[in-house]
Amino acid sequence: MDTLKGKKAIVTGSSSGIGKAIAYLFAKEGAEVAVTYNSGEDRAKAVLEEIEKSGGKARIYRLNVADEADIERFFAAVEQDFGDIDILVNNAGINGSLTPVEDMTTEQWDNVVKVNLYGPFFCSRAFLQLKKKYGTYKGSRIINITSIHQYINVWGNANYNAAKAGMRNLAYTMALELADRELTVNNIAPGMILTPINERVTSDPEKLKRAEQIIPFHRGGKPEEVANVALFLASAASSYVTGSTYTVDGALSILGPDA
Repeated sequence: MDTLKGKKAIVTGSSSGIGKAIAYLFAKEGAEVAVTYNSGEDRAKAVLEEIEKSGGKARIYRLNVADEADIERFFAAVEQDFGDIDILVNNAGINGSLTPVEDMTTEQWDNVVKVNLYGPFFCSRAFLQLKKKYGTYKGSRIINITSIHQYINVWGNANYNAAKAGMRNLAYTMALELADRELTVNNIAPGMILTPINERVTSDPEKLKRAEQIIPFHRGGKPEEVANVALFLASAASSYVTGSTYTVDGALSILGPDA
């Protein structure tokens, strides 16, 4: 498995869930991976151990993507350890507040938007500055893990909905800006994936059953099913794909208004 042999990748928020699946698959396919966590160092160490046990290469880093200074510190450390980086996966994210706008505090708004939108901006900017330094734009990749809520809104989730829509347009703008250098920028928009971020549904058997009945596939997605799409977008096979969103949701987002 050498799809990403010789490549170096950053996957933010990769101590669990979708990020973990992407980090593991990238390493399995030959990439050296920077695994990041904000909390849960033990989980990150377990990911590292799993990757190394399978013959892959990785390092773990603590990173708060909402902190601009921490991003600078992180990229300096990664450059020292890896040198140039080929692939950035902006995966780190948190859930919305389930609070209507009229009751939402500025702190609730800021917490979600800082992680889910400022974080990808900070990381993408630092990554692109690294590309400028090395002069290695062509063939490099930025992959944003957004959500079907980049275009489908949910009650009480204005901060999350707005941030994910912002991620979509951030990616599309960067795709335009970088097209002449053949650095591709794409989004993956997952639906209900069975990961810790969806714990308020997945931890309740009745809620999970109701949610899965709505999805045309009648099941939640697996993190590995998102990781497979990320692998395609990170590979040479996607060399002419940029400014796109790949929806991974079992057809949930195309149900229409009568769902």
